[in-house]
Amino acid sequence: MVHDDGSPGKGRDAHKAGHKKGPGGSGRKRARLDAGLYESELLRLQAELVALQEWVRSTGARVLVIFEGRDAAGKGSAIKRVTEYLNPRFARIVALPAPTERQRGEWYFQRYIQHLPAAGEIVLMDRSWYNRAGVEHVMGFCTPAEHKRFLAQCPVFERLLIQDGILMFKYWFSISHAEQERRFRSRLDDPMRQWKLSPMDREAILRWEDYSRAKDEMFVQTDTAESPWFVVEAEDKRRARINLIAHLLSSIDYTEVRTDPVTLPERPRAVNYTRPPRELFRYVPDHAASLGVPPDD
Repeated sequence: MVHDDGSPGKGRDAHKAGHKKGPGGSGRKRARLDAGLYESELLRLQAELVALQEWVRSTGARVLVIFEGRDAAGKGSAIKRVTEYLNPRFARIVALPAPTERQRGEWYFQRYIQHLPAAGEIVLMDRSWYNRAGVEHVMGFCTPAEHKRFLAQCPVFERLLIQDGILMFKYWFSISHAEQERRFRSRLDDPMRQWKLSPMDREAILRWEDYSRAKDEMFVQTDTAESPWFVVEAEDKRRARINLIAHLLSSIDYTEVRTDPVTLPERPRAVNYTRPPRELFRYVPDHAASLGVPPDD
């Protein structure tokens, strides 16, 4: 961020040290981030995200953030924290299902184009066209020729988006096989999260090395100077969310947008209105009133 007073911000130039290749720290396993520290820093960063969105809206900028990584890496929960306080009219989450039969007959990138950000929008993709480099390639949902063509076309496609003015950021959430399996198992008996499990998760365990090789090749072919990949170490979900949001904010040269304060008028006295009787309306039962009340014998 570049402040109105001209003081140093945390935009691309000021944060180049954070764009170096290699681990984002010492490479050692770190202790889980303290819950209190996490909550306070998350709230501060979310306030900055609101400020970023105001800048995006006022300038007509277009921001695209791609979230990739293995199953159960924490992409979805990170997206929730990014969007929690954003205006949903100008921030969209894109999580596409498998392509239809018609879409399978289109140019591969075609179905993603309609979801790109318009002026003033932030779009967060929970998986993206990189499905072809990962699950489609590993599971045989595309041919070797289609996979090769994707890796050749992808940098060109992304270069066109960037040259047209889209601010694009690509994040890979990295977890160990042990942590992935632990998260899968935690869902087995959790009725709130069982929907997240599918036969593909079984394959994610059995084909771990195949996915690793596919990811390595994807990085070699699509990690470019114009459109680099950034790895989010995601063994600790709290740390991953904080690091992701902090990096995203530091990668955009935005400024604070000063808006006119909203004032509320004095409420006028009612002179010609009488509310209809309550009996004319259907009210939702007061379920909350029953909480904490012991049941009848």
